[in-house]
Amino acid sequence: MDIRTGDIVEMKKQHPCGCKNFEILRIGMDFKIKCCGCGREVMLPRVKAEKNIKRILTNENKGNE
Repeated sequence: MDIRTGDIVEMKKQHPCGCKNFEILRIGMDFKIKCCGCGREVMLPRVKAEKNIKRILTNENKGNE
């Protein structure tokens, strides 16, 4: 998966606030994601995060390289 910081992704499961879209804040062994609905930040293991990503909605940093 070509996921970078700043991307907005749609997850398979929704956050308790009802939003399925998350912003990627940090990538490494763990992913730090921020809910686009309520702003809560969550840390997930990389394997679990990649498994639960349904699709990438925006790639903000794609043209910067």
